[in-house]
Amino acid sequence: MTHLVEADLPSYPMARQCPYDPPPAMSELRSSRPVTRVKIWDGTSPWLVTRYEDVRDVLADPRFSADFRHPGYPGSSPAVKASRDVSPWFVNIDDPEHARYRRMLTAEFAVKRVAGYRPMIESAVEELLDAMADMPQPVDLVQAFALALPSIVVCEVMGIPYGDRGLWQEHSRVLFDVDSTPEQGAHADAELRSYLAQQLEEKKLNPGDDLLSRLAQRYIANGELTPVDGAAMALLLLVAGHETTANMIGMGTMMLLDHPDQAAEVRDGDEKTVQSAVEELLRILTVVHGGRRRVATEAVELGGVQIQAGDGVIASEPAANRDPEQYDDPDELDIHRSDNHHLAFGFGVHRCLGQPLARLELQIAYPALLRRFPDLALAVPTDQMTYRDSMIVYGVDEIPVSWGGRG
Repeated sequence: MTHLVEADLPSYPMARQCPYDPPPAMSELRSSRPVTRVKIWDGTSPWLVTRYEDVRDVLADPRFSADFRHPGYPGSSPAVKASRDVSPWFVNIDDPEHARYRRMLTAEFAVKRVAGYRPMIESAVEELLDAMADMPQPVDLVQAFALALPSIVVCEVMGIPYGDRGLWQEHSRVLFDVDSTPEQGAHADAELRSYLAQQLEEKKLNPGDDLLSRLAQRYIANGELTPVDGAAMALLLLVAGHETTANMIGMGTMMLLDHPDQAAEVRDGDEKTVQSAVEELLRILTVVHGGRRRVATEAVELGGVQIQAGDGVIASEPAANRDPEQYDDPDELDIHRSDNHHLAFGFGVHRCLGQPLARLELQIAYPALLRRFPDLALAVPTDQMTYRDSMIVYGVDEIPVSWGGRG
């Protein structure tokens, strides 16, 4: 392997050219140097892994730790580092501690329980589309629908007031912005934890039929979960539960509108077609675009490269999900793609716990939106929109849309 000197290391993250695609430099590295050093925000140089098989190996191998407390862990941003120094999110710790926290939530996202949310999600979708139909055009799809729907859903699931959404949406945006300072991150984190701690305390006294009530009653009340750790768990569920799905609804709708034949199939298709389309949009967009962060706890050979104990690793799911060795025509949207084992939700023991709920929201949202507004169109070109390149979850700030008649 060619040894790069520090000055030659590519900076990460890299610049995009097309809003739907990972940076071209990622594809070049996947072909030429699939495991290579890069330079990140804090001046350190972790390994960037870009091939599908290598990324999956990293995420499945316990020798690559998810615990950010290990020296050498490549943090996503100053704000995220400042927030997790208080009390770690359970996705950033390893088994058996990680498994203990995860077990407390497994039943909350079991297929049967998630299926029970369908009527609530369908009702929320119809109400939002009714309201959208009465708005003067063009309408910002982000505020009217893409952000509103997962915000309603996460409030219903967790049992928090929808009227409080402005507070936690703003703080979560600060946390997820890689340009936020440590002070801004720490403040946003403290405000969110304080809010959620209050919610959990209220649930101990006046429980309802919701996730936070069950956490408070089953685990906090008996001391199995401390209030601090309970607030950290709730924080992760709240910010991850709406940011990712909101950006997938927005970016996925844009991409479908740019592929009208496939949009028509999603609009008019059966359940199997819609499910396949959702998986393909998850693969090709992979909005969690900063890569899964790990640190080696012992020497590991990966892709012909020797990684030493203490080396940071960034496993790039966006690059892996476009790997031509895994997918035919990986840069093309194909809603009928078979064997689509994408890594948009991660892989291994840390795979996204809330994926059944995210999938259900997307499977309901896309066809309902396209049926209600069959002539829905982008009101401005995609190259005139403002994209969230600096956010840990990629998306677009506003999506002006219009349609010919009343919805």
